[in-house]
Amino acid sequence: MSAPPVPARPAARHGWVRALATVLAGLVVMLVTAALGLWAAGAADLPDGAFARVVTATVVTAVGGTLKLSGDAGALARTRAGLTVMPLSVTLAGALVIGAGFLRPLRHRAVASAGELAGWAARLAVLWLLALIGLAFAARQTFAVDLGNGTLNDLTGLFDAAPTVGFTTNVPLTVLFGLLWLAGVLVLALLVASGAPLPGRLLRCHASVRPPAHAMVVLLLAYVALALVVALVSAAVRGHAADTFAVILLGLPNLAWLALTLGLGATWHGRVDGPFGLPVPHVLDEILRTPGTGTLNLRTLTAYDGRMWWLLVADVVLLLAVAFLMAVRSPVRLSPWRHAVRLAVALALTVLMVCLLCRMSAHYGLSLLGIGDLGGGLSGEVFLKPRLWQAVGLGALWGLAAGFLGALPARPLHRRGRIGAPEPGP
Repeated sequence: MSAPPVPARPAARHGWVRALATVLAGLVVMLVTAALGLWAAGAADLPDGAFARVVTATVVTAVGGTLKLSGDAGALARTRAGLTVMPLSVTLAGALVIGAGFLRPLRHRAVASAGELAGWAARLAVLWLLALIGLAFAARQTFAVDLGNGTLNDLTGLFDAAPTVGFTTNVPLTVLFGLLWLAGVLVLALLVASGAPLPGRLLRCHASVRPPAHAMVVLLLAYVALALVVALVSAAVRGHAADTFAVILLGLPNLAWLALTLGLGATWHGRVDGPFGLPVPHVLDEILRTPGTGTLNLRTLTAYDGRMWWLLVADVVLLLAVAFLMAVRSPVRLSPWRHAVRLAVALALTVLMVCLLCRMSAHYGLSLLGIGDLGGGLSGEVFLKPRLWQAVGLGALWGLAAGFLGALPARPLHRRGRIGAPEPGP
């Protein structure tokens, strides 16, 4: 008597409907996060119903899109403006939701073919492309600049040079960087999630790449959680709740990951000039609001507030913790020095990413008849840039030390069942 046939495994449910649900969920989360953050910052009072378009522009910049700022002040006047910043709270919210939606239909499986993963990612990419195009064309607005009732207002009225400033999106670059952002989110989700299936040829990544990638994501999220606690306590003790929630909903990872690099010993250079201000603690604004370029590092921070040495302590504790976590999730056969090298590479790449994402710059100015900065209090500049390769090198050194020390206590406590790559399924 022949054995009964083995029932075929049902196909994974990741068709167009599920892809649409994933993309819509990511967009809704990003739009709501941006809207609440801008509302807390006071942007709901923008004229001409511009709030919705500013929310859309915020989401565009959160996925790497490019805004083009433009100014007009008549034939005899000139305005200049520029903005480069990523609201990483919006970015992180969208990445978490889309990454979870991408992995959900793939769970409970050990292996998936490259064609299956590519098809599932392609569905998401097509729908995300349509969403990007819609966002890019919706994110454009022009504002009139209020000059008050002084002499400057009289001059601009006399010469018909009332200044305006507006923004539009660079549609091709927005689509390109938005698709690259989605690809990065999907690849990172596959690398980080230990239960996500991989093609048979890539199963070695399960043991070699996933532990350090998972450790770095845990490190970044731990810093965001720690910064959230600090921000909420500050709002409860010192007030200014609306400003604090605006920072939480728009730029909390910007500050948290900046603190990570500062604790490693990295140096940032910046300046705050004019009416603009950075959404940062008061001590950072004080250091950067100088006639020239300010230097931001542990030394300058502790000169203003000795409690800033806690950034160093936080780095030591969290790096040792994620190094231990990485070692526990790695094969037993790896020596502490191999753990150290892997964490050094992972942390250097993470610091490089943080430095590229957390840079910012903004400027605005008005000139009339060739006389610059007539705006007075309206003209200004803000920028914050890292000393890039110094930060990356420090990340590698810290990774070497933390990876070696974190691997030592993990050897006797190594969990069974994680001693190597999983065997390919039938």
